[in-house]
Amino acid sequence: MKKIFLIFLLAISSATLAQKIKILQGDINFLEGQTSLKTEFVYDNMIIGKNKGMKKPETEYRAEKKKTYNEKEPGRGDTWEQAWIADRQNRFEPQFRELFSEYSKISTVDEKAHYTLIFITTMTEPGWDVGITRMPAFIDAEVWIVETQNREHVMVKFLLTNAPGKTSGSMWALGLDSSNYEVGIRLQEAYAKSGKTLGKLITSKRGKS
Repeated sequence: MKKIFLIFLLAISSATLAQKIKILQGDINFLEGQTSLKTEFVYDNMIIGKNKGMKKPETEYRAEKKKTYNEKEPGRGDTWEQAWIADRQNRFEPQFRELFSEYSKISTVDEKAHYTLIFITTMTEPGWDVGITRMPAFIDAEVWIVETQNREHVMVKFLLTNAPGKTSGSMWALGLDSSNYEVGIRLQEAYAKSGKTLGKLITSKRGKS
């Protein structure tokens, strides 16, 4: 009963982290008729953690985690760091591209496209899951669309906050789903949902701005 109550409370707290997206500047009328974009992802200057007192630069967070894991088990920290970096290309970026393309009907793999979409992750909350308690993973980001040959010409900027990662459902509550324990799996869902949300926004506003 106690575990069920904890899950209920955590579900309520997770619901408060509603994903939001808005246009910071520009409009998207220029995308009318466009069928493809070049896409890039930036993680420079990313902050880890959102709560006050828990924030730190990603480079500092990575160094601390690597050291801690290596002290517990030689080589474990190096393996963790390799996975932390590799997840970007192997999990996060493909998930964003797939869902963005599905909902915007715009391809994201054209290196010669007139416009480039730049996804800048500004904050990552890795979250945690230790069975009886958990913290949802989520990200904040800015998304810029620029002219590929004149990158200083920013056509539109979006602000995306609280894009939620994988959340544990009933299978987790029954102890039948352990996938949420892996940070890469939690976070890849945040990028998938970011792609879906941005794709739907572009579809809904294209030609109406």
